[in-house]
Amino acid sequence: MAGSKGQPNSGLRENLEAMLAQGQDGPLLRFTLGSECLKADDPTAAMNHLEQAVNSDPEYSAAWRQLGKAALAAGNRERALEVWREGISRAESRGDLQAAKEMSVFLRRLEKDAL
Repeated sequence: MAGSKGQPNSGLRENLEAMLAQGQDGPLLRFTLGSECLKADDPTAAMNHLEQAVNSDPEYSAAWRQLGKAALAAGNRERALEVWREGISRAESRGDLQAAKEMSVFLRRLEKDAL
């Protein structure tokens, strides 16, 4: 059953993709669609949508956080490091300290794993 616990909500993803196809593009739509793609184990599509979200709204802290997760899920460790560093900077500059803290934890873990 779509949307049940532990299963990606393919109906939501389809609805979001339909909205995008109808020209209803925007950072929130891209963020939500990217998050759904990530849940569905489609990190490449997730990265595409999340890149669009941060390009449209460079101050969108949650999109930076998810983009780093998508990059890591896609096996692109270096991109994840870059994204989280930029995301931390953006979040701190707008006072979004919780997002900056979360990305700092992800960044430290990833850097520690490289040692």
